Amino acid sequence: MKRAVYVNCDGLCTDWISAERTPALAALSSRGLRCAGHRAIFPSVTRASASAVTTGCRPIKHGLHGNRMAFIEDGRLVVRDAGPPDFRGHMRKALGRTLRAPAMSQRVAGHGGFVAYSNVSPGAAYFLDPDEHGEVRHRAGSYGPGGSEVPALPVKAGLEGDVEMADLFCREVLREKPRAISVMWFGDPDLTMHNAPIGSPAHLAALKEIDTQVGKVAATIDELRAKGEDILLMVGSDHGHETITKGVNVTAWLDENGFGGLREAGQLAFATQGTAALLYAIGEAERVVPEVIEKLKSAPWVGAIATGEELERLGIAIEGGLVAGISLARSPEPNEFGVAGQRWASFNGPEFKGLGNGQHGGWGPDETRPFLIVDHPGAKPTLRTERTSLIDIAPTALTFLGLPVDGMEGKPIAWG
Repeated sequence: MKRAVYVNCDGLCTDWISAERTPALAALSSRGLRCAGHRAIFPSVTRASASAVTTGCRPIKHGLHGNRMAFIEDGRLVVRDAGPPDFRGHMRKALGRTLRAPAMSQRVAGHGGFVAYSNVSPGAAYFLDPDEHGEVRHRAGSYGPGGSEVPALPVKAGLEGDVEMADLFCREVLREKPRAISVMWFGDPDLTMHNAPIGSPAHLAALKEIDTQVGKVAATIDELRAKGEDILLMVGSDHGHETITKGVNVTAWLDENGFGGLREAGQLAFATQGTAALLYAIGEAERVVPEVIEKLKSAPWVGAIATGEELERLGIAIEGGLVAGISLARSPEPNEFGVAGQRWASFNGPEFKGLGNGQHGGWGPDETRPFLIVDHPGAKPTLRTERTSLIDIAPTALTFLGLPVDGMEGKPIAWG
């Protein structure tokens, strides 16, 4: 049986890959295809990115707007975090579905099966297979086809859990119970970067550890290939990070600018996405959208605003009250470790945490440049400069397996 394996190193911008910092990734790059023009989706956040990876589509087609999303519930906008385990239930109740586009798990359900091991948020893990066609293993709870009972992944969040997960993945998935498509999604270096400055010793240590785990997976696959197995390995990331130096409470901003009544009535809301925000308006609030946009244009925390066709070109549909996407302001100054670029971040609540550390979500230059390496014995060492994206991963895996990719926005990457 042919097999496709995808390993995601959450939050690892392509610039951090080098022979010195990440020798295993550098070695894979030198023997396979390195996609130098690889790009994130908008918002550049993990839960929408996981959905893009598994469906081959952007949010405009798969339907999960971001890490947070507003639903119309009983005539009111309710912003919900896509990270908790129960989010899929809220989504089904509000929309009658989870994702609009089929996941890889559905496409290979009768062709060798699907499995994902993930150490990020439950929502990001479950949206790799939201309708339970395959198997998803996560520390918050796991499931098999049809929602059948599967033991929870016995790891903790963080680097130590990533190491343990990689050991389990190599043994249980690669060696003992292979599936047509296997995914492993590391929580780091993203988790470390949210809690430490970019370029700091903690960040570099996390890079080194994740690189070691990628090397472990690659070595296991090389052993299996030597025994005659035909395995396509793809290793990549979903987004990068940029340094946060200021935060804006978008709820307070609405109130301070005269829109508090509409917000309290559930007619106007922001869904924060780190260095981005999505603006929703329904009912009475629809008439004030132009006024809100004009005030946003002069706000110091706003870098760029997309509405209408421009927002759809970025990959999100004008639906469910969504009227605008905002990428927060950026300045080129370096942080304390010499890493250029400082950003605003959006939040809702009395306190903002994470100043000086990493964040992502908008369409800034570093947060939107993940990496992708395609490795196969039949691939020649190549540096590809044409644009690729997260939505190209699923069609590449399915094409390798000889399965159709109808309905996908992404295209298979030619690696042979």
